[in-house]
Amino acid sequence: MTLSLKLRPRRNRKSHTVREMLAETTLSIDQMVLPVFLTSGTKKKEPLGTLPGIHRYSVDVLIQEMDRWVKLGICSFALFPQIPDDLKDPTGSESLNRSGLFPNAIFEIKKKFPQVVLFTDIALDPYSSDGHDGIVKNGQILNDETVEVLAQMAIVQAQAGADYVAPSDMMDGRIGAIRNSLDKAKYTNTGIMAYSAKYASSFYGPFRDALGSAPKSGDKKTYQMDYRNRREALREVKLDIQQGADIVMVKPALAYLDIIREVKNSVSVPVAAYNVSGEYAMIKFAGKSGALDPEKAMIEVLTSIKRSGADLIFTYFAEEFALIS
Repeated sequence: MTLSLKLRPRRNRKSHTVREMLAETTLSIDQMVLPVFLTSGTKKKEPLGTLPGIHRYSVDVLIQEMDRWVKLGICSFALFPQIPDDLKDPTGSESLNRSGLFPNAIFEIKKKFPQVVLFTDIALDPYSSDGHDGIVKNGQILNDETVEVLAQMAIVQAQAGADYVAPSDMMDGRIGAIRNSLDKAKYTNTGIMAYSAKYASSFYGPFRDALGSAPKSGDKKTYQMDYRNRREALREVKLDIQQGADIVMVKPALAYLDIIREVKNSVSVPVAAYNVSGEYAMIKFAGKSGALDPEKAMIEVLTSIKRSGADLIFTYFAEEFALIS
């Protein structure tokens, strides 16, 4: 029996060549940013148990790894420092140390690889003895006092060579303060990639293990967003753009694909999404158990994030994708 059908959508899926020709979404390593964890000392490459295949690097070893990554076509990196506990205090003062681990790493990377794009983290949690993104007083996260420190952090990182400072703290008003601080110091070409819709998520666990940055008490729900909210994300994004954000981010990605699409439809600046540590770890551990094909799952996940509207994808899969693309 042959049905009398004029419209047969399967005709556009009949072969690999046709499917490739008509694909609506394509992935490129140029649109991916590899998160990198830094640690102090030398000759260190420390595996992370909750992030299979991912390591913490001392700066000297990282430079060697980056040479390989750049040759693979990875040219954008997001840097995150693991700060020794003896350098942490309630105000995160080490974040302003121009000779510290983070500024030194930025400087050394840009000296060796001036062509790469560096996104540098602006938040106090790696430096704070409380493990929060802001200054804590009497159990409260102080917004305005924290913003003052973040604006100074931005100058330190811009001086070291950051291409985009990336405030991940979710304090109110920090984008405007950072933009004003950068402009006043003549760093008008240093961009801001704002973590604009960053949700209080259970998917950050491996990242916090990597940096030792989990809060010592309480949680981050008074400043990171409630995962039940959608309209609030658009409000946060628009406020950041009004204050000077050059790129806005939704974080995490997989459980928030609807938010990525909402943001993409609402703004004219580039939209980034962070395929976070827990999302990466789920696929890796499921692959190890034989529950799924990790390479196919990686491609499907990254494609879903791109399809939802992300212009940039921050992902721990960047090296694996580069090796097969």
